[in-house]
Amino acid sequence: MRTLASERIREVAEVVLKDAALKGLPSGGRLPTERELALGLHLSRSTVRSAMALLEAEGVVTREVGRGTYLRRDPRGEAADMNMDSFWPHAVLKNVGPADVMAARQLLEPAAMYSVVAQATESDFDEVDRCLLGCESATNYDEYESWDLSFHRSLVLGSHNDLLVRMYLLIEVARQGELWGSLKRRSDTSERREHYCDQHRAIVAALRNRDGQRAHDAMAAHLEAVAASLQMGPRL
Repeated sequence: MRTLASERIREVAEVVLKDAALKGLPSGGRLPTERELALGLHLSRSTVRSAMALLEAEGVVTREVGRGTYLRRDPRGEAADMNMDSFWPHAVLKNVGPADVMAARQLLEPAAMYSVVAQATESDFDEVDRCLLGCESATNYDEYESWDLSFHRSLVLGSHNDLLVRMYLLIEVARQGELWGSLKRRSDTSERREHYCDQHRAIVAALRNRDGQRAHDAMAAHLEAVAASLQMGPRL
């Protein structure tokens, strides 16, 4: 029987594998260090260490003292059963523009809030709160964008729906495309970031109250504001 802690560690392990797959690391490829993974995923070192230990126990990675951690299998096969090249990030980043990214987000994320309301644990909400605090504490665009990615990812992880998470990770990679980043950076202002944080708090409040409709509507309103800002530029 899995505990909540073990489920969380497995989810983190899956995210590490998916991230490796999305970056094109092959079998035999070297993974980032625990410190780099912890910073990139905004997780504690102990959580990452436990996730890596799980992957090692399952024969997915090998850890060599003084050298690093290496993949023993192709992470694409481990992370998801997508075997068509057209589904993988190099194609996503090449062919999908910001309008398509926003359209996909507006279809997926508001609807996902119903699953989060039904499935999220207190541990999930602790992670959501940590990412929310990171957004609120950010002092520039790069800090905010990194925490914003983590915030939205933490919400989807709270659905405990593997397929939904995998779909969202592809959207997340597309979010990090050059054109998206250019538009988002150009529209960035401290006032807009504060407005987004207010909207984030409304989403979290609805989720904690287990109010699916309100969480859906709050996420839809937030993404509508993001879409509008991408079109308007730096004005709030």
